[in-house]
Amino acid sequence: MSKIMFDYTKSILERVSFDPSLFCKELEKAIRTLLPYEIEQLREWLFDFTFEKPELKQCLLIVN
Repeated sequence: MSKIMFDYTKSILERVSFDPSLFCKELEKAIRTLLPYEIEQLREWLFDFTFEKPELKQCLLIVN
């Protein structure tokens, strides 16, 4: 079931990536619900996802 939650989290973050403040808010919710190893996977995914989206880089501070 946790894989489903991780995939769901990624899809939500992709959908709200047009708005940095909403993206950060959803990321904070994800951190509260995901397991520690999933947070590590999310961190890796975020670095790739935000590579060409500098407006979202500020949200990376949440997972660090």
